[in-house]
Amino acid sequence: MIEITNLTKTYGKNKAVDDITFTVNKGEILGFLGPNGAGKTTTMNILTGFISSTSGSVKVDGFDVLEKPEEVKKRIGYLPEHPPLYLDMTVKEYLDFCADLKSVPKKDWKNQKIDIMELVKITHVSHRLIKNLSKGYRQRVGLAQALVGTPDVLVLDEPTVGLDPKQIIEIRKLIRALGKNHTIILSSHILPEVSAICDRVVIINKGKIAAIDTPDNLARKLSDFSRFSITIAGPESRVKDALQEVYGIKYLETQGGNASKDEFSYLVEADKELDVRKPVFHKLAERGFPILELKSMGLSLEDIFLQLTTTETKED
Repeated sequence: MIEITNLTKTYGKNKAVDDITFTVNKGEILGFLGPNGAGKTTTMNILTGFISSTSGSVKVDGFDVLEKPEEVKKRIGYLPEHPPLYLDMTVKEYLDFCADLKSVPKKDWKNQKIDIMELVKITHVSHRLIKNLSKGYRQRVGLAQALVGTPDVLVLDEPTVGLDPKQIIEIRKLIRALGKNHTIILSSHILPEVSAICDRVVIINKGKIAAIDTPDNLARKLSDFSRFSITIAGPESRVKDALQEVYGIKYLETQGGNASKDEFSYLVEADKELDVRKPVFHKLAERGFPILELKSMGLSLEDIFLQLTTTETKED
């Protein structure tokens, strides 16, 4: 759906975007991550036709953003970090204005407007002035304008910035729902949000791509071991002796428990090339120690992000 090839943008001697290439598949929600000044916003501005690139190409649904800008813009809905709202308009007036800008046929707009307002849950505030709305509702109005014209692609830059926890959850659910019918590029500094929503992530640092993959695959590639937490019923010393007999376990630590019930939780790190879960199960079953809980503790997206961007900085 989106093809970005050898994209470069320079400002004097500074390369804001440095020869980046990646694609976004139709129906995919892609997380676009990077520290401040990494080139995210510049890339999104080029993709949406707001600024031009120095070299390279951006294509949306086969149309080049420089050669066919109108065709590209028809297919993209953009929510910048600060939504471009006219505060003295009502919600309804503002959406009508956006529909005129996007040349949405009037015969289609009436029903489309109703659908959009219901989708983002702003129907009941449609006659209120935007300046009298809360931050959360303004963000919803910004998202509504991005949906005007039913674009195939949504580019969302920090869609939950400044929202309270309840509003963040609501917008997150809405983005997931939109992902069923749209291709989405999501830029956010709230990394658990990206983990919860996105299919893949692109991490950019100092204008260059540091990684492209799913969070799970990146965690496996960047970690030197697999890590999990396991809760076991049995005397602590005997359980630890049993676990240390399992080939591949490199590190074992008690994390807490209930001594009166002989139930303890352990942090286990093992060779990442080996799946030690079955050997652990068989060893503990052989000794008569039931497993009460087992959960993976792989690298989080925050860990991955910091590892990639910090490593790049040190190398520079």
